[in-house]
Amino acid sequence: MQVTELKNEGLKREFEITLQAKEISKKVDERLAKVAKTIKMPGFRPGKVPLSIVKKKHGREILGEVLEHAVADSSQKVLKERELDPAVQPKIEISSYDPEKEDADLVYSISFEIYPDVPEVDLAKIEIEKSIIEVTEKEVKDGMERLKQSQKNFKPIKKARAAKKGDAVVIDFVGKTDGKAFEGGAANDFQLELGSGQFIPGFEEQLEGSKKDDKVLVKVSFPKEYGSSELAGKDAEFDVTLKDILEAQTPEENDEFAKTLGMESLDKLKDAIKEQISKDFEVITRTKLKKEIFDALDNKYKFEVPESMVDMEFKSIQESAGNTEEVKKASEKEKQEQDKEFKELAERRVRLGVILADLGKKNAINVSEDELRRSVFDQARNYPGQEQRVIEFYQKNREALDRLKGPILEEKVVDFVLSKVKTKEKRVTTEELLKFAQEDEA
Repeated sequence: MQVTELKNEGLKREFEITLQAKEISKKVDERLAKVAKTIKMPGFRPGKVPLSIVKKKHGREILGEVLEHAVADSSQKVLKERELDPAVQPKIEISSYDPEKEDADLVYSISFEIYPDVPEVDLAKIEIEKSIIEVTEKEVKDGMERLKQSQKNFKPIKKARAAKKGDAVVIDFVGKTDGKAFEGGAANDFQLELGSGQFIPGFEEQLEGSKKDDKVLVKVSFPKEYGSSELAGKDAEFDVTLKDILEAQTPEENDEFAKTLGMESLDKLKDAIKEQISKDFEVITRTKLKKEIFDALDNKYKFEVPESMVDMEFKSIQESAGNTEEVKKASEKEKQEQDKEFKELAERRVRLGVILADLGKKNAINVSEDELRRSVFDQARNYPGQEQRVIEFYQKNREALDRLKGPILEEKVVDFVLSKVKTKEKRVTTEELLKFAQEDEA
């Protein structure tokens, strides 16, 4: 085997590898001899078929197998001897080979990019801002009100009056399109809260101001995106009889109410509401914290990353954004600007990925089998009734299982980074966090 280096520029490497004809011929003969022992052919005892006949019948197929293995083995040997770690699957191209000539050498090239040398990351010199959420009294009060609303019940009104938003009405109704009743468009003694948005737009509003025993003709239009294609976009009329009006009764805000929810007192309930609001924003605060870390690493450490990895990430970003209306309506100039932004984002993601992978490797941060198993179970819970099928899919598909490792490893490395960097706490409101979340999605 002869190896010639064709390219050594930055992260790009290319080699030309020549496998001599005698090497190939030797491997073909060895393979023919092995195959001949298993071949059965009329007129010959099992395993005694002459090599010349085996070669004539199976030579082309065996040559293909030998060449495939020879290229794979020789290319791996080149990488191992030179201690090269390709960032993506190497590209192999046959330069010259004539299978009709027994003295023909096989010449092929192998090109790839290697992982960059990552600079030593001094985490102690990095300072990030850690958001601590401040839950206001108004937010606790609003949370209490939502909780009370969820516990409300309806009772018949004591004094006759017209129905209003917030009431519940008990109705009989029959819906018609083109003068004909349609399936699912009728019910008796149906309780409907006015203002809940439970029915199609316009229906509930037309019952406001009606009194018990009134008969109301409600005219509405089904939305174009309505679930039933037979009704979508159609005008409809409902004959409605209002049989009763119920008014909402919310529990009083006191210790007794708190105790019905398993709390010792009203103050303890308020503390629980405050804690729950903070928990509701944990995902956003974590995302913000990770962005702080990634921004710090990206700003501080700049180095060349493999173009092939950037191209793959770029295509992934393009595919993710490709279905949005904004991208579809973009002009050619806007698309060019978008592609430039996508390319910069792709390069940032790849660089950060390389840094995090390097930190994980240098600090022996790994994903345990138990962590991976828990992740599989989490995935399975997303498919009620099909949990076992999901688990079996991951058990049989190692590549899919490996894809689950990435996010777990990233979180573990982020936790490691957090334990080493300097953090400065900053109190933020829920409004500020929501604004960050909206900007981060944009």
